[in-house]
Amino acid sequence: MKKNWIAWLLICALCLGLSACGTAAPAAEPAPQNEDAQALEETPAPAEPAPPEAEDEAEPVSVDTELPLRVFTLNGTTGFGMAALISAANAGEAALNYQFTVETDASNVTAALVNGDCDVAALPTNAAAALYNKTEGGIQVLALNTLGVLYLVSDGSVDVESFADLDGQTVFAPAQNPSFIFAYLCRANGVEAVIDNSYAQPAELNTAVASGEVSLAVLPEPLLTVARSQNPDLQVVMDLTEEWDKVSEPGSLVQGCVAVRREFAEAHPAELALFLAEYGDSVALLGEDPAAAALKIEETGIFPKAAVAEKAIPRCNLCFITGAEMQRQLAAFLEIMSQTAPQSIGGAVPGEDFYCILP
Repeated sequence: MKKNWIAWLLICALCLGLSACGTAAPAAEPAPQNEDAQALEETPAPAEPAPPEAEDEAEPVSVDTELPLRVFTLNGTTGFGMAALISAANAGEAALNYQFTVETDASNVTAALVNGDCDVAALPTNAAAALYNKTEGGIQVLALNTLGVLYLVSDGSVDVESFADLDGQTVFAPAQNPSFIFAYLCRANGVEAVIDNSYAQPAELNTAVASGEVSLAVLPEPLLTVARSQNPDLQVVMDLTEEWDKVSEPGSLVQGCVAVRREFAEAHPAELALFLAEYGDSVALLGEDPAAAALKIEETGIFPKAAVAEKAIPRCNLCFITGAEMQRQLAAFLEIMSQTAPQSIGGAVPGEDFYCILP
């Protein structure tokens, strides 16, 4: 009996010892006080949210609306798209602190870009390329604003139905871009015409054509509309944009652009992006409401007669092209100019950094 009792005590001691070892083991958890506590402990803790990607942490872009933005533009077609923006700035309705200057001579615009008196300018595409080369990349192009605006007109004394009819004929054309473009078209069509630059400025040639002193001439819009209103015998015998598209990449006849000083573009990308947005809206008005746009063109001194501007707008091929499409079209044009008149673009086709493409 005594032995049985002793055995029973030994068994109890052994059970207590095993229980103590189990409690001390690392894998064991202390018993919960109640069912709610147990359920809470068994529920996994929510995962910590992953930190946002760097690209998702978009910081608000700061725009200095008081920064003076000096914009030069030429009168005539190249400046048509700027008229509504100039009008808005004059009325205090533009987003930026614009300082606009309208010039009649492209050399004044290019000089202002080079010496730093101008930040952004609307000017001929070949002039922008020449400035890029002259300043060793200091000038970039932001947007295209004008495609082909050139037309061949005749007073009827010469019968012209195709380029073949121009072989041996004397054709008057303004100096620089119009002459270079027409020379390329003659060569591409196998024609040897005499290109006369006696009237170097478009306005001078327009006067000669309107008065009947010249029989065949290359005229740009809107001066073409002016000349036809003064000389009813004038006829448009060729749309040179259509002729260009027959012998080169369609859409690559680009005559006007908006350029920017690289220093300004690198220092003020946010302000430049806002300018492009406002300028794009200004150009859009030309197609949406030509009559309203024409009034602004007259009011801002870009062209003296709204009625003429309104009539000319459909033939001006005005546009707003930026980014990769701008680069593709302008690069094709400049390549042709480098073969036709390399001096007109500064002697060489600009590099890829000529194109200011904003994100």
